[in-house]
Amino acid sequence: MKPVGLIRMVVLLLLGTVGPTYAQQEQQQEDKRQKQEQKPKPEKQQEAKPQKQEERQAKDQQGQEKKQKQENKSARQEQQREAKPQKQEQQQEKGQQKQQQANRPSQREQHGQPGEQQAAFEGHRAHEWKSEHRDWNQRGGYNGYRIPEDRYRGYFGPSHAFRIYSYPVVVVAGYPRFQYGGFWFSVVDPWPEYWSDDWYDNDDVYIEYYGDGYYLYNRRFPQDRIAISVSVN
Repeated sequence: MKPVGLIRMVVLLLLGTVGPTYAQQEQQQEDKRQKQEQKPKPEKQQEAKPQKQEERQAKDQQGQEKKQKQENKSARQEQQREAKPQKQEQQQEKGQQKQQQANRPSQREQHGQPGEQQAAFEGHRAHEWKSEHRDWNQRGGYNGYRIPEDRYRGYFGPSHAFRIYSYPVVVVAGYPRFQYGGFWFSVVDPWPEYWSDDWYDNDDVYIEYYGDGYYLYNRRFPQDRIAISVSVN
């Protein structure tokens, strides 16, 4: 056989061997790639989804609990707000009852104490009231106790007249002092000489805050006002 023919035969034999081997390798690589694509996702990714759902559920539950607490707190505050005025009203009623009992004169006081009252007021009569009288402005202003507004409306002013003989009268530091409406009143001004001798027994009087302080008025002499000071005991 000639050398050329021999070489050709060898080449053909090599081609017939290499071709199937290369094709087989290609097929194996393709199969491997498909298997990799068909592999499931890592377990961590599959587990992450349920964990997030559990976290969301926990947050939702916490939010609901917080909302419930706020609603309960608001309900308690509302109940407290409603209960507070009722408690204040009850306390005010009790206070008014006690005050009424304190203001109600005893049988002895209702009949008066003419001897004591006469002695208390007799030495405090003016000789010339217009020159001896001084209002609170002339006295430098009123600096004593001030009656609360609600109490003032209930017991004082022109519509709340009374007679002093129905209430206790004493002398303190040389001034007549009487009790009315739960307070003590000191008569620091002399009473006019032209008033009747027993005005404190028979005349209707009332107490009013006028301009610069408290004054005692006699309905028979409404133009006159006597300066008085207030205390609680």
